[in-house]
Amino acid sequence: MVKEELTKLGLDYVTLNLGMVETKEEITHEKRIQLKNNLLKSGLELLDDKKSILIEKIKNAIIEMIHHTDEIPKTNYSGYLSEKLGYDYTYLSNTFSEVKGITLQHYIIKHKIERVKV
Repeated sequence: MVKEELTKLGLDYVTLNLGMVETKEEITHEKRIQLKNNLLKSGLELLDDKKSILIEKIKNAIIEMIHHTDEIPKTNYSGYLSEKLGYDYTYLSNTFSEVKGITLQHYIIKHKIERVKV
């Protein structure tokens, strides 16, 4: 979906991964707004600020760690997140709590409960 929208707007990209796109050149303000609106119509969201991007990376790492692996991590969750994202766990935890209004530990617990339900 994202690839299609980028192509429609004539935007070349270097990488296109789940949740992240790196474009070859700077996107104009007008094209950014158009891309954002087109993605919203498809139920997707364009994240512009660094905190929102970091929160999405944290959420994706937790989901990957809990839902998409059968083995138990060899390190604790705080160590796993710090290593994977390259930030101190305290910073990740404080940023997550500030933006989401829920502690990172509580978010992890919620996902662990969801996994057990399935």
